[in-house]
Amino acid sequence: MPNDARRLSRRTALRTAALVAGAAALASGCDDEPDRSGTPGASTGPDGSVQAPEPSADPEVVAALTTAATQIQQLALRYSSTSQTFPALRTRLSSGVRSHAAHVAKLKELGGFEPPQPGKLPPLPKASAAALADLASREQRLSVAHATAAAKLTGPPARLLATIAASESQLAAVLTAKKAAS
Repeated sequence: MPNDARRLSRRTALRTAALVAGAAALASGCDDEPDRSGTPGASTGPDGSVQAPEPSADPEVVAALTTAATQIQQLALRYSSTSQTFPALRTRLSSGVRSHAAHVAKLKELGGFEPPQPGKLPPLPKASAAALADLASREQRLSVAHATAAAKLTGPPARLLATIAASESQLAAVLTAKKAAS
């Protein structure tokens, strides 16, 4: 049977689905505007004040959120280390640094815990392009891990992990995108 040139590969279909989910989540959830009032996912109290959701007491939820927070903290350290080693990449990596900080804060709020300190980082690649590829690969792996964890949960924890997975998928795509010629 001849190969049809118009047929999508499985990898292309999965990447496209992840990017669409990431774009939808980014358009609806993640926001870099610090001047906006309110906390997404929080409820309004009787006096109009914003109240954060109650931390989860479910051990399965807390374990999933703690694992995610630890993984994201380790990735955030990787971003910092890459930025220090390759200063020319700081601007390109800044959105990932901000996203990861916001995600860890939201995970801690929803889980009601302090995640353990991440372990020692593996050495960075020697070239900046290889370091970007390494970060993109790590983002994509965490995206899959967090989407899988989200599928096992319900409610706000599942939504948060799914949003984080979409964000990580988007960051992986941005890190691997070729820069346009100036």
